Parts: sequence; structure tokens; C-alpha cells
Amino acid sequence: MAGVSVLHSRAQLQAIAQVRWEIFLHSLRTTRGTLELFSRIMITAIMTAGGLGGAFGLGAGAWYFVAQGEPELLAALLWPVFMFWQFFPVMATAFNETLDTSNLLRFPLNYQSYVLVRLVYGALDPAALLGGLWLTGISIGVGIANPRLFLWTVAVLAIFALFNLLLTQMVFAWVERWLAQRRTREIFAVLFFLFIISFQLIGPLMSRFRPHSSSSMMRVGGEVNIIQRMLPPGLAAHSIASMANSRWPASLLSLAFIGGYGAVILRVLSIRLGAQYRGENLSEVSKDSLAKTGEEQVRAGWDIRGVSAPIMAVFEKEFHYLSRSGPMLLTFVTPIIMLVVFGFGQGRPGGGLLQRMPDLGFPIGSAYTLLLLTNLVYNNFGADGGGIQFFFVSPARFRQIILGKNLMHVAVLVLEMAVVWIGVALLFRRPSFGMTVATIAGMLFATPLNLSIGNLMSLYSPKRIESGTFGRQRASQLTVLISFGVQIVVVALGATGFTLARYYGDLWIATGLFVSLAAVSIAIYTMILGRVDALAQRRREVLEAELCKA
Repeated sequence: MAGVSVLHSRAQLQAIAQVRWEIFLHSLRTTRGTLELFSRIMITAIMTAGGLGGAFGLGAGAWYFVAQGEPELLAALLWPVFMFWQFFPVMATAFNETLDTSNLLRFPLNYQSYVLVRLVYGALDPAALLGGLWLTGISIGVGIANPRLFLWTVAVLAIFALFNLLLTQMVFAWVERWLAQRRTREIFAVLFFLFIISFQLIGPLMSRFRPHSSSSMMRVGGEVNIIQRMLPPGLAAHSIASMANSRWPASLLSLAFIGGYGAVILRVLSIRLGAQYRGENLSEVSKDSLAKTGEEQVRAGWDIRGVSAPIMAVFEKEFHYLSRSGPMLLTFVTPIIMLVVFGFGQGRPGGGLLQRMPDLGFPIGSAYTLLLLTNLVYNNFGADGGGIQFFFVSPARFRQIILGKNLMHVAVLVLEMAVVWIGVALLFRRPSFGMTVATIAGMLFATPLNLSIGNLMSLYSPKRIESGTFGRQRASQLTVLISFGVQIVVVALGATGFTLARYYGDLWIATGLFVSLAAVSIAIYTMILGRVDALAQRRREVLEAELCKA
């Protein structure tokens, strides 16, 4: 019976692989599929270059530590690999478009095959591939310095890699469980945001208080070193170091502890996957809310003189979308937090860029604000999902719908710029009149250009936003690649304008350049907006198929 079960599982996995391959081949028959493949190749090439560079650097560091007789210091290399492996998929989901494996449960897939599919797709995650490449570099570095340690290092780091893979899948499985309901989603977003901000504050705080508390920092560092030796990266380094010193029992014990960590993680993961396999279905709607739905009265929409009703209705809808999204609201606070982070170093000799040139605070903060809006601008209909069908049957023209969305984005940008201006004035110094005008002129160029390309990508490469699942909260990889190119062009032209102004000592040179570019970008935006109706009708089937799919 065991042999029959193995053959059955193998047939199921082969069927899944065949289906995925056929989907990939059929996607290449469309222009979008071909462009998606090109963007995936480009992003993969960039990440591969970074992975090979990281593997070489980590391998050189491993060689040096082992050659110097200090293999315990390998922990300094394994901890960054561990942190990257766990946090990169969370912070860069645009590069991590994962398969929704829960959809496979509608087919007769046994539990073992389901878990194996999750792990296989997890192993193909960019963070896992890069982490595996870096661990390979460390193994080669150790092997060159001490060939006797090579095989043992490969075994230890292989188990360490398996632990990282299981931990990532466990975190994703449980976080997706929490993100499935709005209340826990908001709580998780707040906690995650606070963690990221706290992490950003570590560097400035340490650089500010290091001269006054060096002894305390050394004492804390010693205690942290004891703790890290009890965790998987420290245990892996200790196992290799013990084997280098011919201490077999200690080496095996450290490896056993890593295996124990992995067993615990696997057990916690199996609890979550078992619930999914048994058909758990979470809902944000309670019976009370369903009962009260019919009692609510219809409220009149917003009405602003001079703005048509369809545009105003879309504007109001987008406002409610953003105001009820905790993660999005926290994102809008990020520019101010980053200014606070930079402000910690104010007054110190040799401070950062904004300490030496505070006039750049307003343009840098404004550019960062626009960058944070790209997830919205380049995927206008992602949050609408199946609601895109109502846009096509409504009497409103599609240019009015997109114009309402763009007006909401511009309103958010203007509000953010005002807050950034106040923040710069309080933390550094009040931006000069010339710098303020030059920055506004630069944004008059950059904003219409981003809106123009964003409107096109929203029609040609839409992607449904699923806030409850990692890897499906951002735009497609093609959109990511194009947005990167647009931002490079915008930053290059902006830097050129401010460099010329600084060289000639006249900010009005930058203002004149930006105003000229703004005239061009506004003309491009007007031209694209005028063709949106025809484009939307031609792309109707693609929009509905992509945004309405389960």
C-alpha cells in the first residue's frame, strides 16, 4: 500500500507540474505573457548578479575566518543570510509572485502531496534561491580554507537551509491566516510597521549615543552573543567550529538542536496546513452585520461645484478605500518617520546628507512620497477586483473613472508634500522659497508622467490585489520593471536640474527646466487620458479575466 501511495503522489505532482508548464506556454501566445517573461528574465538576471556577488563576498569572509582559526565568526555571515531569507519575501512581495496553493485543494490531492507542493514552491522563492546560493559560497570558502571541513559544512548548512525554508513557510501560512480577517490584518500591519520603523532607528540611535555608552554597549553585546549562540545561525557556526577543533560531541549536539528547531517549526506549520486541507474558510462578515445591512440608509455622495458626478463618485470611493486601509495609511506616514530618522543625527559632525544639505530635505521627502504611491498609481483597478464589471455597465466614461482615481492620488500627494514641508521645517530648517518652488515644479513634471504610464499599465497589465495573501498584493513584474525605469528617468532628470542649479548658484534654472518638462508630461497625460475609453473597451476581456478570477 505504501508503494501505491508513493506512485499516486508522484502522479499528482507530475500532473501539477504539467499544468503549470502548459499555463506558461499558453501565456507566451499573448503579448502580455511575452513581456512578463522578459521582465522576469531581467529581474532574475539582476538578482542573480546580486546573488553571485553576495556568494563571492560571503565565501571570501568564510575563508578568512576559517584560515585565521576563528570559525565561530561564521555566525556573522549566517545571521545576515538568515535575516534576508526571512524578511525579504515580506518586504519585497513585488518580486515574489507566489502560487496560491490553496486552490489545489479543490482537486483530489492528498495531504502529503499538498505539503510537498508548498515546500517546492517555497524553495523556488527568490529569497530561498539567493540564500541557497550564499550558503553555497560560504561552504566553498570554508572548503578552500580547510578541505577537511567541506563535507561537514555542506551537511550543516543544508540542514540550516531546510530550517529557513520551513520557517518562511510557517510564517507565511500563519500570517495569511491573520490577514484573512480585517481586524487582525490591521493589528498585524501596525505591529509590522512599528517593527520596521524601530529597525530603522537602531543605526541613528547607536551612532548618536555610542560615545557616551561604549562600556554599556560592550556589556549588552556580550549578552547578545550568548543568546545568538543558542539560535540556529549561531548553532550552525558553533557546529562547524566544533568540528574544526575535533569536538565531535559538541558539533553533533549543535546540529541536533538545529534539527529540533526544524521539527518544532514543521509541527507548527502542519497545524496551519492541516486546517487549510480540511477546508477552513474564514470570513470577515458576521451575522449581525448581515442583519443590519438592510437597515442602513443611503447617504448622498460628495458634491463639489465644477466636478462632474461620476468623477466625484470615484474620488469618494477611492477616499473610503484608502481611509479604511490601515497598511496604506501607515505607508503615508513613512516619509515623516524617515525624516525623523534622519533628524536624529542633526548637529553631529560628519552627519548624513540632510544634515550637511538640509535644503534637499523637501525635494527628497516629496520624491519619496511619490515613490510610495507607485503601488496605487500603476495598478489603478487592483483593489476593485470583480467590481471592474460595474465600471463597464455604468453610464460613466472610463476616462472619468480614471480621472477620479488620479485626482485622489494627486490629493494624497499634495497633502503628503505639505506635511513633509512642515516636517522639514521643524526637523532641519524651513525650505527656502526658491527650493519650494523648484520642488513643486519638479513634482508637476514627475506626477503626470507617473500617472500617464500608470494608467496604461493599469489597462495593459492589471493585477488583482489580495490583501490576505503574501505575493499577491502588488503589481505584476512587468509593471514593476517599467515603474523602475520611469523612476530612474525621473530621478536622473531631477538630479540634473538640481545639480545645474547648484553649480550656477541659481535655483530658478532647475525651476525653468522642470516647468518645461512639466509641459511635456502634462501633454502626454492629456493625450493618454483621451484614448483611455477606446483602450478600456479593447482590453475589457483581459481586465475582467484578470481582476475577476478567483
